[in-house]
Amino acid sequence: MELILKQTIEKLGREGDIIKVKPGYGRNYLLPQGKAVLATPTNLAVLEKHRAEIQARLASEQKQAEAALNKLNGVVLEFDALVGDDDKLFGSISVNDICEKLADKKIVVEKKQVILSEPIKSLGERQVSVKVGFDLFAEITVKVSAQQSDA
Repeated sequence: MELILKQTIEKLGREGDIIKVKPGYGRNYLLPQGKAVLATPTNLAVLEKHRAEIQARLASEQKQAEAALNKLNGVVLEFDALVGDDDKLFGSISVNDICEKLADKKIVVEKKQVILSEPIKSLGERQVSVKVGFDLFAEITVKVSAQQSDA
């Protein structure tokens, strides 16, 4: 089944792309959700008419993503956490914690943009990817150190 995407979908393509999908996926998900239209001659003509608008919108989104990439690359987040035996944390550093720390630095990131396979449960430094746009990822550094006791 050939469809024209009306919006960018992560694993399929960008707005305005002509894609081939299995009939069930197109008929049961993409078409009813309004994410795509059938690639009929009429719809193809409409696509060609609006191609310049779509390209301009995609270019604008690309610029915004590149600006976010430049802002995020190299950011270092430092966390102080209570530590038990074997440098294991009491609790963990999660995506929520990373988003809150970025918000403190005036960088707004949604939770789904932070790619963290599992919560951080040990001391040290690690790289975390943040998806800023279609196929663009920024790398931030998360440093976890032991909290200094007041005793």
